[in-house]
Amino acid sequence: MYNLSGKVAIVTGAAGEHGIGRAIANRLAQEGADVVITDIANDPYRHDPARWEGASAVVREIEEKGRSSLCVLVDVSDANQVDDMVRQVLDRFGGVDILVNNAGARPGPDRVPVVEMEEAAWDEVQNVNLKGTFLCCRAVSRHMIDRGKGGKIINMSSTSGKHGRALYAAYCASKFGVRGFTQSLALELAPHRINVNAICPGSVDTERVGYILEATSSEDISAESWRTSEHRQAFIQERARNIPLGRMAQPLDIAKLAAFLASSQSDYLTGLSINIDGGAEMD
Repeated sequence: MYNLSGKVAIVTGAAGEHGIGRAIANRLAQEGADVVITDIANDPYRHDPARWEGASAVVREIEEKGRSSLCVLVDVSDANQVDDMVRQVLDRFGGVDILVNNAGARPGPDRVPVVEMEEAAWDEVQNVNLKGTFLCCRAVSRHMIDRGKGGKIINMSSTSGKHGRALYAAYCASKFGVRGFTQSLALELAPHRINVNAICPGSVDTERVGYILEATSSEDISAESWRTSEHRQAFIQERARNIPLGRMAQPLDIAKLAAFLASSQSDYLTGLSINIDGGAEMD
């Protein structure tokens, strides 16, 4: 549908088996792009190493589509690691055309009332979700400007970056911040033909569901148990009842929008924060 042949993309947070990052990386490769994937670990969830090989499996999937790929393990909240990651990509591919900032902090100690939240929990969310987006954008934007060929930057916000939610204060603050940062960066980079937009998913059926349930439930049960239990299915069904299109989003739904924003079809769009939630939030 979109022609990304000859393009090089970086997708952060892409090593999870059921994650948005993996879906986006594969969709961009399907459209013809060479794709660099990054994550903080080869398998950030480590549920079943015998079944899921992590980032190496995503690289293989991309290469099986006839595209080139590279995995770089990086902490996106560390400026030196981010700059080194970009250097590795430039050494291998010579340029970057598309950046997708998908890496996100794992739900956990931050999902409590503000009066109970530890400073470290707040900092972890901001460092990954907001600072990590800034650092990756800064490094790639410098290259895109110097190269002079334009580019596409896609930041992952959330519908929780448009409306506050109890027990989600740190997460909401980070995702509101991503939206504001996206608008400011879009204005700065427009003269360089670099489009900057944000995707705002609602609930998505990924590994994170188990961690959200573990963090917000009063029951003493692990994220791994949540991931495979009837509680998880009940959670998905409950969310679906409040979604006009009748189901929770799948990672592929987000990937389809990312592919559009990465393509020339979105050349006249910048500074947007686009909901993708089945109609749950209409604004």
